[in-house]
Amino acid sequence: MLLGPALEYLAIRPDGIYVDATFGAGGHSGAILSRLQSGRLISFDADPGAIERAAAMADPRFTFVSANFRELPGELDRLGVAQVDGVLFDLGVSSMQFDDRERGFSLGKTAPLDMRMDPRRGRSAYDVLASASETELADIFFYYGEERAARRLAHAVIGRRMAGTLPETTTEFAALVSGVLHRPGRRERIHPATRVFQALRIAVNDELDALRDGLDAAILRLRGAGRVVAISFHSLEDRIVKQTFRSDERVSVLTKKPLGPTDAEIESNSRSRSAKLRAAQRKAS
Repeated sequence: MLLGPALEYLAIRPDGIYVDATFGAGGHSGAILSRLQSGRLISFDADPGAIERAAAMADPRFTFVSANFRELPGELDRLGVAQVDGVLFDLGVSSMQFDDRERGFSLGKTAPLDMRMDPRRGRSAYDVLASASETELADIFFYYGEERAARRLAHAVIGRRMAGTLPETTTEFAALVSGVLHRPGRRERIHPATRVFQALRIAVNDELDALRDGLDAAILRLRGAGRVVAISFHSLEDRIVKQTFRSDERVSVLTKKPLGPTDAEIESNSRSRSAKLRAAQRKAS
């Protein structure tokens, strides 16, 4: 997704050191590796499922790190890497994660309410619903999902919790949300629970703060003229990338406007419709 522009803006040098902050299925990593000669690629992914996929890319120039990209500074130190020539972020949930029923990312497939990028760590979505206060839930739904009926929905969740009938699966929670938000007689363009699922996933994985940490770490580790490229999929991510690139005096913005997917990419993967690519370059010190 947006592979061509991502590689173009990374301006890969055959002898450079690059970081793919979100390995996923390995498509971007494979493309970067194919352009290297004596260079090196270090890829991060918190999803344990990526470990096996990364193992299939056996290459002495490639190192896989099973960690969130917010841990980039410590992991690069561990590998003895002080500076890099480029970092790529492909944000959000991968198609594989959406399609894996047990992960709980999709509201259309019955599964436990989990939503953790790394199921080995942290609280699940159910844990958040079962423990957060009404105010905390309303803030999650409003700030991370931009849901106008956040307070009403939070009140309904607390009511179900007090009654001992808090939903434990994705489809049960989606039905609860739909029951609160659906307006009779109005045709919905997207499922009423879509934004709420996004909000809960962001909260579970602390995605926005992790993105801020990851971008700052990437910029800090770039050598002169090094580049950072970020592909985002919703307005909250894109806003953070945009503001970071514009406000950080260490970099110059390369994309005055974000790049979007081609018609062919949208046709082959409808989830790419909202993708936006931005890039920045480290100023010479």
